[in-house]
Amino acid sequence: MRSIIAVMRQRESFVRAIRRTTCVQSSSPAVNHTNYQASNFITTLISSTKSLDETCTGSDGEEEPSKCLSLRIEKLPKGVTVGSALQSWMGNGFPVHGGDVYHAINRLRKLGRNKRALELMEWIIRERPYRPGELEYSYLLEFTVKLHGISQGQGVIRLALEYMKKMRELGFRTSHLVYNRLIIRNSAPGRRKLIAKDLALMKADKATPHVSTYHILMKLEANEHNIDGVLKAFEGMKKVGVEPNEVSYCILAMAHAVARLYTVAEAYTEEIERFITGDNWSTLDILMILYGRLGKEKELERTWNVIKGFHHVRSKSYLLATEAFARIGNLDRAEEIWLEMKNVRGLKETEQFNSLLSVYCKCGLIEKAIGVFREMTGNGFKPNSITYRHLALGCAKSKLMKESLKNIEMGLNLKTSKSVRSSTPWLETTLSIIECFAEKGDVENSEKLFEEVKNAKYNRYAFVYNALFKAYVKAKVYDPNLFKRMVLGGARPDAETYSLLKLVEHYKP
Repeated sequence: MRSIIAVMRQRESFVRAIRRTTCVQSSSPAVNHTNYQASNFITTLISSTKSLDETCTGSDGEEEPSKCLSLRIEKLPKGVTVGSALQSWMGNGFPVHGGDVYHAINRLRKLGRNKRALELMEWIIRERPYRPGELEYSYLLEFTVKLHGISQGQGVIRLALEYMKKMRELGFRTSHLVYNRLIIRNSAPGRRKLIAKDLALMKADKATPHVSTYHILMKLEANEHNIDGVLKAFEGMKKVGVEPNEVSYCILAMAHAVARLYTVAEAYTEEIERFITGDNWSTLDILMILYGRLGKEKELERTWNVIKGFHHVRSKSYLLATEAFARIGNLDRAEEIWLEMKNVRGLKETEQFNSLLSVYCKCGLIEKAIGVFREMTGNGFKPNSITYRHLALGCAKSKLMKESLKNIEMGLNLKTSKSVRSSTPWLETTLSIIECFAEKGDVENSEKLFEEVKNAKYNRYAFVYNALFKAYVKAKVYDPNLFKRMVLGGARPDAETYSLLKLVEHYKP
């Protein structure tokens, strides 16, 4: 009876925390370009509720760290342990509830403070201010693997599995959250086959199927540019009776938009509008990206006006709106929104300059792009690899091929995370550069850049190979293995592919 009461109290604290939890990101990447987190926004949506933390801010917008455990941890100076914040919290008469921990972990994950999150979970497991459940062990596993790798996480996995075994013996049902963490743990390329075992274990334990599990599976396939895999996961969700929501359709719409299947993407975008609930800033950000890709200016303006009606508009939303309006050709509106952000939010990050820089470079306005670059460096912001990749495109669009290669080289000399290199905007920018080199018949440099998109599996789309084939056509070079490379790369030839290959055949010696 006591254990049941304890579980009920813990559940109540979780519910209170869920109502106040801000939208969080469940995967890792720190990305410096406005669209470089676009795929992660979908992952963000999996657990999103509201854009502003209602508990940690007062009515006038002032933060109240004394009443919010997560803010106490966030504001800790370097070298001060999480334990001291927790001791101070309890010293002020506040108990450490599971809900407070849930809220703090989501905030720390969103901010990318994995070390602090691991410290918090280690303290919870060690000091046991309440009885740890499967959620606590899944958090411990997640951040141990993120910081120390899979090998170090094996010990935590054994603890979690032993705990799950004990729960089975006691007749308790394991939460889907545990399996979500196990699936994410096995999402690395060398461990993907283990996901099937996780799903089988989930079914054997009679865990209630949850929409978030299928969102993770769909997002994993979308990151691999596997449209068929995304649809298979979506159909699997409906097969077990789990109803899709706005997040489900966000993933589907973005996956098809990236694949340039715009008619299908538009249909799923309409479903997002039908299923949208409340003012979820993440969903609205995704809608802006989609309307920009679909060329729907009226809907884009309407969505942007909804976001502007929020009490707090994030810099990220300003940047997404800037790029969305530029994509549909309204450069004046894009510049207007960027300047509005500059006046309202201020310029605090390289990412903000990269946004306008990308707009000018995609349009071939290299002089304006150089002006933004000078303003960025003049204000003390350092250019990153994304900056140089945009400049490379701007130079290529302006037919300054040598300068383009120099910018590519400068970007390669800077550290770039794998998440950035595999993000859609980086790949699309690289593809645009390939197209510029292809127009010049530069097979060598086209092939070098093609290797980048190939490593990210972006070559599963026919239009990527078509861009490469154009280089061979312009250079009048014959290669008998082009079609074979395309098929083995997982792309399906289209009408343009066959036309280009026929032209290449003309140059057969």
